[in-house]
Parts: sequence; structure tokens; C-alpha cells
Amino acid sequence: MLSGTQSSSSCHLLGALPVCRILSLVPLIAAFLVSLADAAESKQPNILFLFADDQSYETTGYRGMTQVQTPNIDQLAKRSLSFNRAYNQGSWSGAVCVASRTMLNTGRFVWHANDVYNTTEQERAAGRLWSEYMKKAGYQTYMTGKWHVKANAQKAFDVTGHVRGGMPQQTPEGYDRPQSKDDTTWQPWDKKFGGFWEGGKHWSEVVGDEAVGFLKTAAQDDKPFFMYIAFNAPHDPRQSPKEFVDMYPAEEIEVPEDFLPVYPENKEIGCPPTLRDEHLAPFPRTKYAVQVNRQEYYAIITHMDQQIGRILEALEQTGKGDNTYVFFTADHGLACGHHGLMGKQNSYDHSIRVPLLISGPQIKPGEHDASVYLQDIMPTTLELAGVSKPAHVEFESLLPLALGKKEESYDAIYNAYLNLQRSITDDGFKLMLYPKANTIKLFDLTSDPREMNNLAADPKFAERKKALFATFQKWQKKVGDKLVIDPALVQ
Repeated sequence: MLSGTQSSSSCHLLGALPVCRILSLVPLIAAFLVSLADAAESKQPNILFLFADDQSYETTGYRGMTQVQTPNIDQLAKRSLSFNRAYNQGSWSGAVCVASRTMLNTGRFVWHANDVYNTTEQERAAGRLWSEYMKKAGYQTYMTGKWHVKANAQKAFDVTGHVRGGMPQQTPEGYDRPQSKDDTTWQPWDKKFGGFWEGGKHWSEVVGDEAVGFLKTAAQDDKPFFMYIAFNAPHDPRQSPKEFVDMYPAEEIEVPEDFLPVYPENKEIGCPPTLRDEHLAPFPRTKYAVQVNRQEYYAIITHMDQQIGRILEALEQTGKGDNTYVFFTADHGLACGHHGLMGKQNSYDHSIRVPLLISGPQIKPGEHDASVYLQDIMPTTLELAGVSKPAHVEFESLLPLALGKKEESYDAIYNAYLNLQRSITDDGFKLMLYPKANTIKLFDLTSDPREMNNLAADPKFAERKKALFATFQKWQKKVGDKLVIDPALVQ
């Protein structure tokens, strides 16, 4: 011990260092330890993005809206914030998935995304695609499954698995069926038809295998990862192992309340019986055909859910789950028997709304009713990665909503399909515009969520129609929509 009369020049030695020198280092050591703790807390989170194809917002078990069973997605939902009103913004193509994915990966609104659709390889080279921003932020980027973007996935990501095309190959037997209850020509589990079975193993299982494999590698790496896991399911041909189909006896499947044999404006809105998606079931529709198509839809969703469960379990086994944000959504919805329609080329909620879940360190589980776009996931992950929002990204981060810093991101939801359909959703009402059919439809989504009661001709809603059309015109400018619609249509 030092005596009170000793000066600093006469400090005793403790080992190789004077005691006073050790004491003088204490504040520096404490600061260093604090900085280590801060660094640990600010460590970039991992990002796991799970992406379905053609999955409507109503087809998850946790929503309880249909008979579909998704136990693994339901477990994810329990620890997630669910955005119950998530939308796709539309499409310039019958392949709605192309437009949705281009918007997602470029961050641009629909018609601006259309402008860069044929130049997305240059976008990638310039570092303006989602994955390129994540690379620059220091992430190991990985992709497997459906890509369908005009850019080379092998270049856009550090590592890729099987990169699939737009859809598994359909067969003639997969269309215009079933003709009757005796029609068993095509069976979802029969591997001779190829499709999801091409190559011997179901494509959803291949995606599951590859994602699990990457996670095992990532567990040994300190670098943060960004995983883009894109299933082709539940897109048609809706194939899955027989035990999954057997979970949903066709005769027990509920036919949607809004069932119609024929949608009255099908040709004028670009959904005639010859459109590939609409050609999947006989025309006019029968309730039994709808039951079979929904049976197979639910079965392939449940099969995909099993693969998602494997991926989530593998994530926990890495020991990195606590520092990982998990996103689950789909590129758009699907009619599959609603309103006499089978495809996604329409502006009804069943076809433009999707499930959207986020779980992660800052996320409080629950539900949020703000209207958002599924493409908002892209800027959300950039914010989490510490990337400033690029000037060309028009969609909004979901974090301010998730953290309670604001109540809404958009004043309305715009949707478009080719030059044949437009819609605007605001304050619980949706205005649908069919220019070629010279027709409009107005729905009160609060009292009529199935969009069955057209209020457009009711004089009580005249001002509502005008207000919605004015909002629509503002959104046209915002998204680069050059279609001219005569205001007289809403008079």
C-alpha cells in the first residue's frame, strides 16, 4: 500500500507496472469495455426474407379466414408484427410476379419500375438492386428459388442455390379441370407430370434443403447474412405429396361466398377464359372445380409451410436467431375461385393483398392495420443494415410504423393492371375503374370485405366517388401512370 507521503515518482511496482499507472488506466479500460458492449448492441442484424408466390392474405392459419393449415407460419406470427393490410401495387404484365419482384428489388413504384424493367442488369451493375446495397453494407448475400427479375441472380448475390424461372412447367392435363367429380386425369402428387416434381424432388423441398445448408455455413461466419428465400409455391401447377392433398378432402372445401360462374367484365378487364391463369378451371366455373383448385392450393401452402418450419428451426440452431429479422410475405394474392376468377390479374383484395410478418429484436408482436406495400420490406432492411435510403427508392420503411413513430405511410393504396384496370383504396372504401368496359365499382370494405355489393350507382356515395377519383389522379402522378381516364366515368 502507498503511504500518504509518497509522490507519484516513487510508486511501488506491482508486477511490471506501477500501481498508480494501473489505477490511471482504469477509466480507459472501463471506456473500452463500454465500447465493446455498444459494438455488440449495434452489430448489424441478419436478415431472413421468406417469399411465397401467389399466396393471398387469407390463406394463413393465424388469420383464421380459410381452412388452410400453416402451423409453422402461425408460430412465426406469434412472435411477429403482422401487417394486415399489405398490398402489391399492380402490374404492366399478365405475369404479375415479374412486376412485383421488379418493384421489390429496385424500390420503385410500378410504372417507374416498368421503365427500368429491361435495364435491371445495368441497375445491378450500378449497385442499385436490393442485394447490391446489402453487399455494400457488408452482408453475405444468398438467394435460392424463384428470381424472375431481368438481372443475373448469380451476379446479384454472393451465393445462389437453384435459381428457378417464373413457374414450373405446366402440362395440358393441368388446365380446364376438373370437368366432373369423376375427372382424375391429373393428380397433384403424380410425378409423371413434372412441374414441381421436375428433377425428382419437389421444388419447395429443394428450397428448404438449400436454405438450411446455407444457414449451417453461416453459423460459422461472423459476417451478417441476407437471405432471399423465394418459393415457387403455391403457384400452379399446385402439386404436393399425396398426404398433404389428403388433408383437404375436396367435398369439404368451402366455396367462397362471392362465387360466380362468370365474371361479367372478364374480357374487358383482361381476364377472358383464354388467359392462362383463368384457363386452369372450366368455364363457366363450377363449385366443384373451385373446391378442387382450392384443395390443391391449400395443400401446396401447407407443404411449403413445412419447409419454412425447417428453415426457421435451422436459424435457431445457428445461435443467431436473436439477432435476426425474419420477413414473410408473398408477391401478390390469387382469386382461386373468388368472383368467378382464378388468377391474380384483378384488383380485388384476394388478389392484391398478401400476408406480411416481421419478427426481430426491436419488433413487438401484434397486429398493425396501416395500409402498406409488400415492397416496403426492401427499404426496411436497408434501414436495419444502416444504409441511407437511396434517392430512387420510393417505397417506405416499415420500421417507423413498427416502432410506433408514425401511424401510416401512405394516404391511399393505388393499384393498376395493364391499361384495363385501376383502383384506389382509402378510408375503408375502394374505387375500381374499368376504362374499356366504361364501368366503375365502389365497395365499402368495412361492411362488405368480400367486395360483393357495388355502391357506384347509389347517389348517397356520389361525393365519395369524386373524392376517391381525385385521390387516384394524385397517385397517378406519383407512380408515373400516364393512362387518361375521363372523369365523367365517375359522375
